[in-house]
Amino acid sequence: MTAEIDVLVLGGAGVDTIVHVPELPVPFTDSLMIRPGIVTRAGQSGDFVALAATALGLRTHHLDLIGDDHEGDLVRALHRDHGIPLTAVPQPRGTKRAVNLVGPDGRRLSLYDATRAADTDPLPEETVRKLAAASRHAHVVITQPCAAALPLLRAAGPTISTDLHDWDGVNPYHEPFALAADLVFLSAAALPDPEPVMRSLTERGRARVVVATAGAEGAYLLADGELSHVPAAEPPAPVVDSNGAGDAFAAAFLHGWLGGEPAERCARYGTVAGAYACTVPSPRVDGITRAELHARLAELTDDRPVSGA
Repeated sequence: MTAEIDVLVLGGAGVDTIVHVPELPVPFTDSLMIRPGIVTRAGQSGDFVALAATALGLRTHHLDLIGDDHEGDLVRALHRDHGIPLTAVPQPRGTKRAVNLVGPDGRRLSLYDATRAADTDPLPEETVRKLAAASRHAHVVITQPCAAALPLLRAAGPTISTDLHDWDGVNPYHEPFALAADLVFLSAAALPDPEPVMRSLTERGRARVVVATAGAEGAYLLADGELSHVPAAEPPAPVVDSNGAGDAFAAAFLHGWLGGEPAERCARYGTVAGAYACTVPSPRVDGITRAELHARLAELTDDRPVSGA
């Protein structure tokens, strides 16, 4: 049976309110004048992965719990406008939402509304099985109720990736995702030395490849037991918004990985896509395309080797 979906994205559909602040942490004051303004728009981690993967030519499908509310309408419109199939399971608690404080350098602080999810929220098992059986790969966002879907995905057969974001290597919430995935992404933000955590994931879980992104420092790649450092790509324009950069990295890595390319080159794709994402106000424009990604990588690297870490 030929797969109909390249990347099935589970979870991470929601709405963010973006607030640009003069600095992070925000100084204590009675009021601040905000420019270029406050914007509420659809786009959380799963949305960003789906958008970036679609722009790269991957056949993408998104599955999540979404409310019958204004935020849900924004999410549905985002997918419709970009031609991304969306299976929206009704969520009585409402669509996920957050407030993102964005500093002048593009860094952000995300404040998530924890009232719109619970451990008991269901993703219909038959829906998960049907979509997983039609997919080459599943990217699982660490939002509820995606952990419960992991055994169903494993049984259906697609490879699995996840993004642990700024995991400290200890919080038990992340472990079901971390140990079930074949490919694990995480941020090095909470890890002074990411190597022990990366190696632990390959020793305790199913991961064949682990990638720790480090912003302007590039990324660390653990593949076939060897740790290497991949330098950051130079952004093609001034940095305006880092929202979605890690998701763009993951989608570009998957573009290479599903194409059978070496992990080192996949990570280079990720650094280029992540840098590009920081230069545009996500998700109001499409992500980097496959042609742009390959051209930009050739321009920036001249295929220079990745260094050992």
